[in-house]
Amino acid sequence: MKIFENIINHKINTISGEELLKYANQFNIKVNRQQANKVAQFLQGKNVNIFDSRQRTTLIKEIAKIAGPETAREVNKLFVQFTKN
Repeated sequence: MKIFENIINHKINTISGEELLKYANQFNIKVNRQQANKVAQFLQGKNVNIFDSRQRTTLIKEIAKIAGPETAREVNKLFVQFTKN
């Protein structure tokens, strides 16, 4: 499953606001365009592993600082969907 994790992490680290918005809509996650753009801009090049709970928690805390706690909770829901097997 390591290759699957690498693909997901690469997508997270290179995601655009439009892509993030598309995935949010697909999974019924409430994120608006401005929030998606802020989060995507923040994620660009971070090289995080969302399958590592510590890294994901740190990332969500940083997202809360830039886009607000509610947006961070919604993005975390999306990350959880991405990491389900």
